[in-house]
Amino acid sequence: MAEVQKGLEGVVVADTITSLVNGVEGKLIYGGYKIEDLAENALFEEVVYLLWNGRLPNTTELEELRSAIAREAVLDENLITTLEGFPKDANPMAVLESAVAALAFYDGESEDLSVEAARRKAVRLTGQITTICAAWDRIRKEQAPVAPRADLTLAQNFVYMLSGEEPDKTASDAINVYLVLLAEHGMNASTFTSRVVTGTGADIHSAVVAAIAALKGPSHGGANSAAMKMFLEIEDPANVEQWFQDNIKSGKRRIMGIGHRVYKALDPRADILRKHAQALAESSGNTRWFEIADKLADTALSDEYFIERKLYPNVDYFSAIVLYTLKLDVDMFTPLFAMSRVAGWSAHIIEQIQNNRLIRPKANYVGPQDLEWKPASER
Repeated sequence: MAEVQKGLEGVVVADTITSLVNGVEGKLIYGGYKIEDLAENALFEEVVYLLWNGRLPNTTELEELRSAIAREAVLDENLITTLEGFPKDANPMAVLESAVAALAFYDGESEDLSVEAARRKAVRLTGQITTICAAWDRIRKEQAPVAPRADLTLAQNFVYMLSGEEPDKTASDAINVYLVLLAEHGMNASTFTSRVVTGTGADIHSAVVAAIAALKGPSHGGANSAAMKMFLEIEDPANVEQWFQDNIKSGKRRIMGIGHRVYKALDPRADILRKHAQALAESSGNTRWFEIADKLADTALSDEYFIERKLYPNVDYFSAIVLYTLKLDVDMFTPLFAMSRVAGWSAHIIEQIQNNRLIRPKANYVGPQDLEWKPASER
């Protein structure tokens, strides 16, 4: 009987050129470039091009992709009407699942399974998911959706479509950094899901919907929302130490956003987001939530339990502060994760199509055998 690797831990399922995640050293590389350099310098569209093409774009290629994503971000009016018919208290991730599935109805290439078509659909999905996220946040607040502008970057368009006003540079820059940092991260649960679905010969819309469903879980994309709810519960920096004693030292709960399946060093994305969270907090004049998060992280990192197990803040921890300081509702945090990660999903889907094989692992049967059949009256 083969040994079971729970959660497929340590099992290699594919070769990829998209990203390298070095959890021991706390390194993340997209297509050869350090995440620190990309976060400091790159537009999200540059990262999208890198993930899809294996190299950074020149000026002309970057503008072509930026323009295409913005142009293709417009939603069919029938889909807008569908969104307006959803319950206003619906989970935004459930809304996103449904809306992305419906996008296939309005895409003339939805059933074209070629690599070329997948690339064109990836452009459309990247823009359309951004528009869906912004549109739903307005619709549920009884506000009319705002159409994307052809002259803006994706991050600028998101800020513009949320407010209907000229996008604020500080907010747009913060969203851009967030999108760059979350775009790709190896064979995580949602990415693996997208490749499994693609392996069956299904279309890219189906694969992305499946990935969104995987991301919805609190152990994956939902962790940043859970982290922010935790900070809101603590309420004040002065409450951190007592909250830690009552909830963490007692073993009742765990700190959301600290610890990672892969990283046994500080998640490099968390370090970058911490700096942006602090800058945003100071510029907004509201440092309360950053102070809570920072004090809780310091408290945890000085505790023997966290030290022994090498538990550090991950990308979800400080991203929660960044998004909340930008006045985003907590339940919209995970849709923004999807808004970024669709770039990585698409890259993996394209890789899977190019060298496809049905993903079919084995399982050890450990149940009974050769049971005697009896009619229902005798059971």
